[in-house]
Amino acid sequence: MSTLPTAKAEPERSGFIGWGRVGLACVVVFALVLPFMSSGYHLFQYAQVLNYAIALVGLNLLTGYNGQISLGHGAFFAIGGYASAILVAKFGMPYWVTPPIAGMVCLVAGFLFGLPALRLEGLYLALATFALAVAMPQLLNYKHFDALTGGSGGLQLAKPGAPFGLPITSDQWLYFYCLGFAALLFLAARNLVRGRIGRAMVAIRDQPVAAETMGVPISYVKAMCFGISALYAGVGGALSVTIVGYVSPDSFGLFLSLSFLVGIVVGGLTSIPGMLFGAWFIEFVPNYADQLTSSLGENAKALPWAVYGVLLIALMFVMPRGIAGAVTAMAARLQRFTNATKRA
Repeated sequence: MSTLPTAKAEPERSGFIGWGRVGLACVVVFALVLPFMSSGYHLFQYAQVLNYAIALVGLNLLTGYNGQISLGHGAFFAIGGYASAILVAKFGMPYWVTPPIAGMVCLVAGFLFGLPALRLEGLYLALATFALAVAMPQLLNYKHFDALTGGSGGLQLAKPGAPFGLPITSDQWLYFYCLGFAALLFLAARNLVRGRIGRAMVAIRDQPVAAETMGVPISYVKAMCFGISALYAGVGGALSVTIVGYVSPDSFGLFLSLSFLVGIVVGGLTSIPGMLFGAWFIEFVPNYADQLTSSLGENAKALPWAVYGVLLIALMFVMPRGIAGAVTAMAARLQRFTNATKRA
């Protein structure tokens, strides 16, 4: 009797995995072809989507998988961006060396911030990280740091071209550059959440008392999760500064941190691929809202953000589990329909 459900469910599961592989193959082909079908400005936007997606993956590890709410990941994005810019502008390091270094700087910063934050949970932790996001632009403007950070004027960086004489434009190269880092970090996050550390993170989120009873080192896992999350944000910030070619304190305001939180909810909590949807939302939807209201003139200056808010509310009503959750539900329904058709 016990073997019947397994025998029935296994084809459905294998079929679902098959659809997932087909979808992944389509995404890979689309990502590789996209730079040859787009203009320079659109390529810049697509590269920025990848950079935001990297930061969102890190925040999703912290909030979605480990249950720690952060409203300050824009601060780690800023630390990574400034670390990269300083290494290039002040020390003459190659731009392609700086993202790993910026990530390690943010890993240490996130781990150290996570240690005292162990005493805080829920809204109290959210307020602590909120304070970090508010304070970071002011720290970057501190006059004693001007020699390194450039003060309120920021730092200007040269836009790198394609190496090795590759027959592609600078914008195409930077897109592929960001795509390579995104692919590696997405794969690393996928392996992390499927391993022992990932199971420990979820156990701490869902049943902390049971996890501690089973011998899970809660303090270490939570602090390390904060560090890894900051690492992802730092790498995303370093890549973003490279493609923008400029960095200043005004680039990392509080709204950036709030946008990251919006991105992981829209993309789908506990979904690694869903962070691409969330990054697309925070990069493009404000632009679309601005274009929709631009014809209304000066009287509609605040209207784009009203449109943005309405779209966000509507999306949460229609897709409460985020875009990735809606896609997964649709794929499951399609698989059940396919299986029913075969049996008929």
